[in-house]
Amino acid sequence: MAASSPTALKDLELIDAARAGDEEAFRRITEPHRPALLAHCYRMLGSLQDAEDAWQETLLRAWRGLTGFEGRSATQTWLYRIATNACLDAIARRPKRVLPIDYGPASTDHDPGVPLTEAVWVEPYPHEALGLDDGRAGPETRYEQREAVELAFIAALQHLAPRQRAVLILREVLGFSAREVSELLETSVPSVNSALQRARKTLETRLPDRSQQETLQAIGDDRAREIVAKYMDAWEKADVEALRALLTEDATFSMPPWPGWWRGRETILGFVEEAREFCAESRGIPIRAGGQMAIAYYHRHADTGRYVPAAIDVISLDGDRIKDITAFVGAELFPRFGLPPELVGARRRTHG
Repeated sequence: MAASSPTALKDLELIDAARAGDEEAFRRITEPHRPALLAHCYRMLGSLQDAEDAWQETLLRAWRGLTGFEGRSATQTWLYRIATNACLDAIARRPKRVLPIDYGPASTDHDPGVPLTEAVWVEPYPHEALGLDDGRAGPETRYEQREAVELAFIAALQHLAPRQRAVLILREVLGFSAREVSELLETSVPSVNSALQRARKTLETRLPDRSQQETLQAIGDDRAREIVAKYMDAWEKADVEALRALLTEDATFSMPPWPGWWRGRETILGFVEEAREFCAESRGIPIRAGGQMAIAYYHRHADTGRYVPAAIDVISLDGDRIKDITAFVGAELFPRFGLPPELVGARRRTHG
């Protein structure tokens, strides 16, 4: 019999201590896996808040299940089993999350409709929270882990049946074998392979030909930052021609929680005059969201003059043009992205 590794022995010692009620030992077991498991829950659920709730449920179930964990599988695998089942239970209790483009047809005027207060929208993921190096993914995985938190990928996953979603993520993002997945989900290897084939077929019809990671690698970080800077400047100046040069002809624009969305460069440019005063009083910070280019916008409060959180725009590129803008309107996401509660020192630019 092969000798146990020092890491495995250390985990077993911590598990024994945790079983005896040592909460610090339990934290040391689980905390190193938190970033990767939180990202896993996000892929399953499409929401930061839901992912955080699922992680807390995972911790609760793991603590209660310590007596039944005998250490025959890796601690990481045990936690993935618990987290996946917590997510499957959560999916059964709530509506599917989508982007506005999947919620209804494109709007024919500039009225965005009434904002939806129920939790139906896919949310972006903070780039700094990814924590992707969990030792699971290998060269056999189909999707790079940063690619697998892009908005288009997350939105496509939500169209899969829950167990298909779990199988695809575990197999093709995290690199679990079919046998491991069958054990995690308490099913057979043929069932896992069948679910994977159906999931692949669905994703093929919903994913773009090129991921944002591939696009960003092709054009380079400097060029991507330049495009975002020009986009921010063009909106602030209400410069129609500058925006026209940046957008693809069939670009889309949406702003959840409003259900309305728009397709076409000229349609999007029609917002410029309507939004001129608002945009002139807004300031942006370039950030990353789920590996994509994004902008955190702050707007000048009419009474206080302070610049307060307004929206996070996630940008999708097609070559060196912008093909999609998803503006997540509201302040709720700002703390989760580690963004300040107000933008200090923002100045209104004078345009000549």
